[in-house]
Amino acid sequence: MIKDTYGRELHDLRVSVTDRCNFRCQFCMPENQDYEFYSRSEILTFEEIERIVRVSTKLGVRKVRITGGEPLVRKHIENLIHLLSHVDGLHDISMTTNGFLLSQKAKLLKDAGLKRITVSFHSLKDEVFSKVVGKDVKVSDILKGIETAIDVGFHPVKVNVCVVRGLNDSEVLDIAKFFKSMGVVVRFIEFMDVGNINGWSLERVVSAKDIVNIISKEFDIEPVEKSYRGEVADRYRYKDDGLEFGVISSITQPFCGDCNRLRLTADGKLLTCLFATDGYDIKRLIRSGASDEKLQEFIRGVWQSRKDRYSEERLERIRRGEILRKVEMFKVGG
Repeated sequence: MIKDTYGRELHDLRVSVTDRCNFRCQFCMPENQDYEFYSRSEILTFEEIERIVRVSTKLGVRKVRITGGEPLVRKHIENLIHLLSHVDGLHDISMTTNGFLLSQKAKLLKDAGLKRITVSFHSLKDEVFSKVVGKDVKVSDILKGIETAIDVGFHPVKVNVCVVRGLNDSEVLDIAKFFKSMGVVVRFIEFMDVGNINGWSLERVVSAKDIVNIISKEFDIEPVEKSYRGEVADRYRYKDDGLEFGVISSITQPFCGDCNRLRLTADGKLLTCLFATDGYDIKRLIRSGASDEKLQEFIRGVWQSRKDRYSEERLERIRRGEILRKVEMFKVGG
């Protein structure tokens, strides 16, 4: 394992395979913006991604999460999963998706070696869901993808719910009840200030504490110990059936001190924080013919010089009126 300047070990790698998406979610990639996407030649090939992952395992990476944009819009994404499933030292391959194409892709992903899948889910109401994603979408279309994932053997399937005051906060209990009945693990996420265009304000944040209080008024729950250092969700268990749900509290209770995640953008930049302002170009090295040893030393240097702790510094920076031009979420990969 290698450690950064705060003693945080590298363990997870989040890989964005595209900056494109078939949704226009308010908190990531809102409508009516003039987006410029990477050309095909700018994005990493599956073989280049596999090489970076393979080199990263030599430095301690054990888990990879595939993200986007929307990863399922990348053609033949199952081929990348197949490549990664044969990387020695990699213990877990997961994916976060909006679920719109999941019913078509679930079996291919499972057969290719994907271990776990998480679906972003915003509302049980068609009109609210469509408003959030900027597209006329039926909730049943997303639920079909979730059900298909369960049918082909993904267990447990998880859903991520970004809770925004005035948008979907009134549905917290209904969503918890609905997915509890399906045996699906829900993770409620505080609305985060990723990027510059999602209209974030502190007033729109519903705290993890408030979310837990809402659920505890209906169900008897108990906290669950974190299963590893760096786990982002605080987990709780329903006492009646043992199913879990989680809350991610990066606004009100930052967890920078345990962060063990490195991010790889679709165009080959390494980012050391979800709230990064820039990245480190590893694609340039690969395409100039660098050896695996050179790539390994590059990643080592990036991580060992890392000093990010934006979430812990956020409120002070806001009070100072500091404005940061952060990388947008659909570029970072969530």
